[in-house]
Amino acid sequence: MAKGEGGEQYSNASLLNKPVSTDELILARKHENRNRLSVCNKLCYAIGGAPYQITGCALGFFLQIYLLDVAQLDPFYASIILFVGRAWDAVTDPTVGFLVSRTPWTRFGRMLPWIVLSTPLAVLCYFLIWYVPPFENGKVIWYLFFYCLFQSLQTCFHVPYSALTMFISSEQKERDSATAYRMTVEVLGTVLGTAIQGQIVGMANAPCLPGPSEILANLSNASVSVGLNVSENGISLEHTKVAYMIASGIICLIYILCAVVLFCGVREQKDSCRIRTEPMSFFQGIKLVMGHGPYAKLVMVFLFTSLGFMLLEGNFALFCSSTLGFRNDFQNILLVIMLSATLAIPFWQWFLTRFGKKTSVCVGSLSVIPFLILVVCVKSNLAVSYIVSLAAGVGVASAFLLPWSMLPDVVDDFQVQNPDSMGHEALFYSFYVFFTKFASGVSLGISTLSLDFAGYISRGCSQPKAVDMTLKLLVSAAPIALIIIGLGILYTYPIDEERRQGNRKLLQEQRDNEVDSETDSAEMVNMI
Repeated sequence: MAKGEGGEQYSNASLLNKPVSTDELILARKHENRNRLSVCNKLCYAIGGAPYQITGCALGFFLQIYLLDVAQLDPFYASIILFVGRAWDAVTDPTVGFLVSRTPWTRFGRMLPWIVLSTPLAVLCYFLIWYVPPFENGKVIWYLFFYCLFQSLQTCFHVPYSALTMFISSEQKERDSATAYRMTVEVLGTVLGTAIQGQIVGMANAPCLPGPSEILANLSNASVSVGLNVSENGISLEHTKVAYMIASGIICLIYILCAVVLFCGVREQKDSCRIRTEPMSFFQGIKLVMGHGPYAKLVMVFLFTSLGFMLLEGNFALFCSSTLGFRNDFQNILLVIMLSATLAIPFWQWFLTRFGKKTSVCVGSLSVIPFLILVVCVKSNLAVSYIVSLAAGVGVASAFLLPWSMLPDVVDDFQVQNPDSMGHEALFYSFYVFFTKFASGVSLGISTLSLDFAGYISRGCSQPKAVDMTLKLLVSAAPIALIIIGLGILYTYPIDEERRQGNRKLLQEQRDNEVDSETDSAEMVNMI
């Protein structure tokens, strides 16, 4: 809330209702200033969102190709690891959200202790995901265990962090501004994750292995050394393994640094975090949040659109390296997409404020579709791929910024309709994260299993035609269909700009009434 707007609002309310007292104006001014967030506060809050995006981007883009080509697991077992890990992660989200909602207030807040305590173990597990153990029989168990454990610990970081949006200020305008900062930093986090993982690994990319037909062709052409593509630059599979560990170590250091900045630069407001209802059971909490119609519809929209974008994210690296043949350039193509998405964030923020959130989600999601069609229809051409990636990044930016910007509106709508039921913000955010990770697990599991059925060859210089067709479906046709389904559900989403502004005014009136009550109580104490 702007300073002038706040003063005008309190003055008008006082003129209409009762004479203005000095104590009341002082208390109102203190209440307003307490809810203001400085640029430093917003930046520190936003930096806390980077670890989730950096690790998520690295895992989303590179874990599949790492398990198949570096750890050299069978595609079937890789699909089990990816699906079970994400499914387990999805289950832990509502559980952690329920536990967070019942966490008592501490002198550091309710959310920040979860974030700080989970960080050390999370970075250790993340590092071990990218380590190839020196044994063969237990590899699947190794990756499954540390992947699931990391997802659980990261949930203990991300669910409280997501819910922290509602607790840093009671002013909707301040929360929206902090969310914009957060989304910008999170997209920068995806760029950083892509750059660190992609560039370090790209410099130590092990050569592919030719198949029997390629070996025969090379022998007949007397070009065996070129065809085998081995060791002319001295890079082996062991160098690639070390590169993945170096990249993971750097990301772990950034993870810790961001958690420290968040803890030192953000303070929860105790009055914003006050639990006004009696604690309820886990299943009562599920029934409560999923019973709110707008939230259920928004979750379904997010589920389908996220599933589409997750399919694209999880398979695009393999599509570039195997189908398009850009084995040594795919990491640069991914980096172009993320850089373009970062530069597009200010545009989408302006578009959101100018045309509303619902319209922005529709336009942003639809803008990706032409480029998804173009990337599979145009013949393999590196320059064209860079141009398409640059344009596609603009649409990808909307997938990061816009859905999350709608969630506070749903929470506010719930609080307006249920004024006696407060303190459940963590549940709303945990289920939102749950469906994101569920979509990721389903997409990675199905796509990797599909590649197994199609006959994917680990580290193969070329793939069967069935693999190329499968990858085209996974990065184009399937995401387009899922995005369209999500937008169809969004059409029935009831919270438009008029309703959102109405909810904001009603909540502000409730907070003003609380200020009046505090003023009356203070006056009574002074009289006594």
